[in-house]
Amino acid sequence: MTFEQLRVFVKVVEAGSFTGAATVLAMQASNVSRVIAQLEAELGVTLLERTTRKQSVTEAGRAVFERATGVLAAIEDTVHVTQNIKAAPQGVLRITCGVEFGMNALGTWVREYLARYPHVSIEVEYASRELDLVHEGFDLAIRAGPLPESRLAARKLGRFDYALYATPGYVQRQGEPSVPNDLTACPVVVFTGPGSRHLWTLHDAGSTAKAQGLPRLRVNSGSEVLNAVLAGIGIGQLPDFIALSHEKARELIRVLAPWRPPAVEVYAVYPSNRYLTPKVRRFVDLACERFPG
Repeated sequence: MTFEQLRVFVKVVEAGSFTGAATVLAMQASNVSRVIAQLEAELGVTLLERTTRKQSVTEAGRAVFERATGVLAAIEDTVHVTQNIKAAPQGVLRITCGVEFGMNALGTWVREYLARYPHVSIEVEYASRELDLVHEGFDLAIRAGPLPESRLAARKLGRFDYALYATPGYVQRQGEPSVPNDLTACPVVVFTGPGSRHLWTLHDAGSTAKAQGLPRLRVNSGSEVLNAVLAGIGIGQLPDFIALSHEKARELIRVLAPWRPPAVEVYAVYPSNRYLTPKVRRFVDLACERFPG
């Protein structure tokens, strides 16, 4: 049984005659009849009852027709998706993202994307709240942390590994904690943005500990956490990829190793996996390629 045989059979049923199907398929009626005969021989059943006046679909024919239409629709869907993937991105791509992530990564991706694809323009909205993609007309969101249950599709881009950092001057002045409980006597800088917790949760090789320092500064900006830690105000939780350059410059050192805060996973979120447009698909691919780590 071939795709062509199924296609011809479906057209015969839909047209109601070999002649009508032959017209639609641009074939000779005799060739249509031959294809149906071959299909019936292969399946070992009669699909169409034919008389000099009319033709009718048998019970077996109805079963084959129902399944054949599903198969043909799936093939057409696959062709459509493949062509969509290969098409060049164009139009306006609307993205929403949290302010912190946007300042640290998204801007770089946007600039590279625009350089790659000259027929696309981008609108970015940095927001402290999660915007409704469907009702507010966004193609894509970049979101960090656990995703709530929803009908939105998501693709994991990567994750941020965090650690505790301080300046060498701070450690010299305050001493370096050796176990999580030592943080109770340490000045710290606390991030108060979405998902933050009053107590720090730290992990080490399967062990978990809760720790609470002496907050010298509470702030809802990751950039200000970094600035405060660099100023020697206290110990702070920072993503490794941000702290790395400051470590190399000996401006920061990691403390309380090997204990770490939980990693934060980052996702590209979009309204649907079905017929994902080239402009969205290519941006998500680029984000996966360029994700820090």
